[in-house]
Amino acid sequence: MRQTRQPEVAVIGAGPAGLAAALAAAQAGLGDVMLIERDLELGGILPQCIHDGFGSIVFKEALTGPEYAQYFIDMVGRSNIDVLLDTMVLDLTAERKITAINSRDGVLEIEPKAVILAMGCRERTRHQILIPGFRPAGVITAGAAQRYMNIEGLIPGRSVVILGSGDIGMIMARRFTLEGAQVEGVYEAMDHPGGLTRNVVQCLQDYEIPLHLSHTVTFIHGRKRVEAVSVAEVDADFEPKMETERRIPCDTLMLSVGLIPENELSRKAGIEIDPATSGPVVDERMETSVPGIFACGNVVNVYDLVDYVTQSAEVAGAGAAEYVLQGRKREAPIRVVPGRNVKYVVPQIISDFDRDISFYFRVEHPEKAVVTRVSADGEVLSQKKAKMVRPPEMVKAKAGPDALKDGHKVSEIIVDVNAGE
Repeated sequence: MRQTRQPEVAVIGAGPAGLAAALAAAQAGLGDVMLIERDLELGGILPQCIHDGFGSIVFKEALTGPEYAQYFIDMVGRSNIDVLLDTMVLDLTAERKITAINSRDGVLEIEPKAVILAMGCRERTRHQILIPGFRPAGVITAGAAQRYMNIEGLIPGRSVVILGSGDIGMIMARRFTLEGAQVEGVYEAMDHPGGLTRNVVQCLQDYEIPLHLSHTVTFIHGRKRVEAVSVAEVDADFEPKMETERRIPCDTLMLSVGLIPENELSRKAGIEIDPATSGPVVDERMETSVPGIFACGNVVNVYDLVDYVTQSAEVAGAGAAEYVLQGRKREAPIRVVPGRNVKYVVPQIISDFDRDISFYFRVEHPEKAVVTRVSADGEVLSQKKAKMVRPPEMVKAKAGPDALKDGHKVSEIIVDVNAGE
């Protein structure tokens, strides 16, 4: 049996982005907001992130993941937002038609006036980075290990090698150590850590866990269970130096080798994807290339802080409400261009340069004593000094039209990083 529903806005995903977006849409005046989540509970990945460090920007205090999520879950509970749990979205069209399914209602045809995508991201696996060897038990991603330990109360192994120095990987290195496991070391192919500096210090250095930069795993040994891995240094092209290879006995290889925005639905709807972020191209309201479909959080690009996820979601929720209540026609978009030492910028386009806009970007390589700058047709809109910029740590800059001296129509915005002045 098929049911048809027509909410004003449908939010797909109820992690930190979806929760904040749904609340922002409701607070902006929408009375019929639907929140769709495939899991059995709200919160996304946050309930299994029992470490603190969340909320320093939004709440001005250090919260655990469950605490951060619960704040928004409680607000949703006090609202009139229609929550559909254990509901899988199967399809999304450019006409904003959603096909979903659950065991209570059967197949749902949902036809909202606006859609907000908040599906988050997923981890890269062994097969996506092509590690040679057998296929034994004991090869696990950092997120899966986190769920086993923090939700299920199970420890995946006792002798652990970690590949990749992403934030979750370093946090789980500490977690394994606290549970009595031996973490032989964290191996990173890049010549700099892949996560936040605070995690390098608090999770590795404080627990005397070795970090081996410019190293990778070259082979997985063991038929039924991991018995050992081979590791080696890598050259400037990330090719293993086989003369440096050595074998490390272990029963577990944990991978923390990057996250990928979850955009199968985005592609089904024909949304333009930015190859640099693997997420949708969005404007200052977080609207995608398909009118009426918005995106926020890690589905757009992988943020380093959940606070930034929340802020982007609040922009998307308000933008969707504006679209539903007022409608708008896009002007010729202004392209936002990554300049010197900038890998990518979000948003990638500006439809209406009529407000202060937060630009989030990552640098290509570490650099000390710099100035981050936002310019419009050569005119500096904002700039800020920074002691250090690193690829794992997102940089945020804010600029608005009031900084323009003559109010001219902008044709291009450039975000760049330059030597300190």
